[in-house]
Amino acid sequence: MKRTIVFVCAMVASGSVFSEGKSHWGYSGHEGPNHWASLSADNFACSGKNQSPINLSGFIESELIPIAFNYSNGGYEILNNGHTVQVNYKKGSSIKIDGTTFNLLQFHFHAPSENHINGHSYPLEAHLVHADNNGNLAVVAVMFKEGAANKGLTKAWAMMPKYEGDKHLLSAMVPVDDILPKERDYYRFNGSLTTPPCSEGVRWLVMKQEVTASEEQINAFKHVLHEPNNRPLQAINARAILK
Repeated sequence: MKRTIVFVCAMVASGSVFSEGKSHWGYSGHEGPNHWASLSADNFACSGKNQSPINLSGFIESELIPIAFNYSNGGYEILNNGHTVQVNYKKGSSIKIDGTTFNLLQFHFHAPSENHINGHSYPLEAHLVHADNNGNLAVVAVMFKEGAANKGLTKAWAMMPKYEGDKHLLSAMVPVDDILPKERDYYRFNGSLTTPPCSEGVRWLVMKQEVTASEEQINAFKHVLHEPNNRPLQAINARAILK
């Protein structure tokens, strides 16, 4: 059985504002999503009413204020923690939303996508994880469809960590802008972490425009994880999904 390295997904880099969980978890079997809430008392939120991911549909028209992106070239380290491949980011990049600055900590990936849009699943989804000075989270989600190779993935995958626990310094900094769409319109909803402890109160900002990744890039990610790493869709309940 794989040794499980607990990560928060939005999971952040080691030494960040989040403490490591106590329970092992996975994406299948008795440690899979249907059992997360019972694996540890710390995971009580996994059975909550505002969980992620969701199928984004039934949108409410809204005048969403554009996200103020302030990203520099800072992806310096790539790691395989057994649940995803993650690129840690140097300090100094951020977004501003609701009048609050959220600092970019890392970005990581899920295949297939965790969130769906109008019932559509994508072969790959990136989560750009941000935290404000009080530890509140904002996640920018980017959907990938199969097509031309993605410039950012080309740079990151050049140092792909093939085994759980592997960590490499990137030979060249990876700009997160290289995996973002040119158009930055977004959907918005309130949700949770998509892995234990499934804490709620996360601002989800899902890019409307897709980006592309080649079949080879998508398969390279799948190959090192050996199994899908997407949590099943959760009930929307009374939440509003804004566009």
